[in-house]
Amino acid sequence: MTTTVIERKWHTTTEVADMLGFGLSKTKMLVLTGEIRSVKVGRNRRILPAWVDEYVQRVTADAERWAS
Repeated sequence: MTTTVIERKWHTTTEVADMLGFGLSKTKMLVLTGEIRSVKVGRNRRILPAWVDEYVQRVTADAERWAS
């Protein structure tokens, strides 16, 4: 018998806050302002892992520009 592992495709706002080391209110503000992309599924917000990566890359690129 083969076991299939299903990886999570979406993250909640709370999970993203934990990943980034931010508070929930800061993360929700980043989502509301569009800094972190998200979609609304019913009453819930969901964030793709790639969108979290995009945010981190954008923030680090901005920091590197200012450091130069």
